[in-house]
Amino acid sequence: MAAKVHPNVATAPQPPCISSIVSQQQEEEEPPVVLTVWRKSLLFNCHGFTVFDAKGNLAFRLDCYDSTSSRRADLVLMDAAGKPLLTIRRKRLSLYDSWIIYDGDGAATATATPRLSVRRRRVGLRASKSKAIAHVTPLSYSLPLPEAYVVEGSYGRRSCAVRDARGDAVAEVRRKESVGDDVFRLVAQPRLGAPLAMAIVIAIDEM
Repeated sequence: MAAKVHPNVATAPQPPCISSIVSQQQEEEEPPVVLTVWRKSLLFNCHGFTVFDAKGNLAFRLDCYDSTSSRRADLVLMDAAGKPLLTIRRKRLSLYDSWIIYDGDGAATATATPRLSVRRRRVGLRASKSKAIAHVTPLSYSLPLPEAYVVEGSYGRRSCAVRDARGDAVAEVRRKESVGDDVFRLVAQPRLGAPLAMAIVIAIDEM
């Protein structure tokens, strides 16, 4: 099922004194991570996602027994061994669909670090012509580049991208030929990383 893609390459943290030009050159040398995402849990009678790496090995998984997908509060993205990586939590008392992405198992500790906010685009007079379907806002400076992103395109058609202020894609959802909408590709640039890219996809899927 998995496509032939480049392996995941870890991004080494850069000291603050390194210029943005050097950082950009290093990013360009690192290949993007291409994952095959299956919109289905491997567990029986369970909603979720199963994500494979370039070699066809299990990379991430999300298993949720709650069948009422429109009201799920917490979703936990795990690695292949079941270790919590990120928690995607619905923000309560919000007029628009809004999700907060936390480090690790956000339900297990009250001190979990919030990383990103993913909010559905507000439909109004000024935003009616916008191509955006969601806005991504950083909540922590632990990211390599703490900047806001916008999600453009159509997730329903499996053709959308997470873009920075310059319009460069840091993550893309692409159709996978002849397999339907439940299996697609996720391309994540090192700037964002595969786990956060997958967490954004989960939040958008819930919207």
